[in-house]
Parts: sequence; structure tokens; C-alpha cells
Amino acid sequence: MPHRTRPMTALLVFTGLNVVLVSTITPVYDFVCFHPYWERRREHRREQREAAIGKS
Repeated sequence: MPHRTRPMTALLVFTGLNVVLVSTITPVYDFVCFHPYWERRREHRREQREAAIGKS
């Protein structure tokens, strides 16, 4: 016979884990999306694109 399951405990653990993950994703998202690397990369790619157009 399989071991006894505890659906209420499992539901509470699952919900608690989701709350923790949702509360920690916002600062991580902000850090990744607004990191200065992306601005430097955007400028570098723009300069490359303008240089390629200038050569044509």
C-alpha cells in the first residue's frame, strides 16, 4: 500500500513556493533588463549598422 498523502500540506508548500518565486522574480527581471550592458550593446550595434550603411 502506498504511503499516505497529505494534499493540504502539498498545496500549502506549492502555494508558498510560488509566492516566494513570484516575489523574487521582479528584482531579478529589473536587474537583467535594465543592466547597462544592454545600452552599450545597443549603441555598439547602431554604430556598426551606420558604418555598414556608410560603406555602401
